[in-house]
Amino acid sequence: MNFLDTILNIIFPVNCVSCKKRDVDLCIDCLSDSPKVERECVEWIFPLFDYRHPPIKKSIWLLKYKNKRALANVFAEIIYDKIIEELSELSVMKNFYEPVLVPIPLSSKRYRERGYNQAELICRELVNIDNLRHGVDMKMEKNILVKIKETEHQVKIKERGERLKNLSGSFSVKNKELIKGKNIILIDDVTTTGATLNEARKTLKNFGAKKIIAFTVAH
Repeated sequence: MNFLDTILNIIFPVNCVSCKKRDVDLCIDCLSDSPKVERECVEWIFPLFDYRHPPIKKSIWLLKYKNKRALANVFAEIIYDKIIEELSELSVMKNFYEPVLVPIPLSSKRYRERGYNQAELICRELVNIDNLRHGVDMKMEKNILVKIKETEHQVKIKERGERLKNLSGSFSVKNKELIKGKNIILIDDVTTTGATLNEARKTLKNFGAKKIIAFTVAH
């Protein structure tokens, strides 16, 4: 923590949104104890927590819109364990080895406004954790899947059909040789209907990706 952060924490103390523990926006214990997802999801998408739980919703909002980037590490710690759990079965049953992490991208306009992509931050932390634990040799490719069309925020669209229409043709792939024949793990913060992940998966498949699964913080 630098000097400016120290001063800011004194003036505007940071507390866990759930238990109020100092110096963290959401502590790992509160995240671990949060309600697990109960709503059904397609079999290749693995969300962890219930988005309706207020601390989960608030902490995701802080990461996305309030530059609370340290939360990416907190989320990645839990997501990593879930990925390893699922890969232990997928590697045997479906030959799912050497996964490439691909964050769901933002449009250029939205990236300029925000200054960062929260899914990319989570991916970076997953790779760091994997390196520290000498795990499964995860790699991240952030310049593969690109958002080529500015779309309406999905949360503003209630009907699944309209969500799918909104996203149709919104992604493309560059450097396709980096994913051809590769197993892909898509990473995003939230899935609701799965429309975004489904469109991303379809695009990657069209450019030669092998098997694709996805992990999100919440649903």
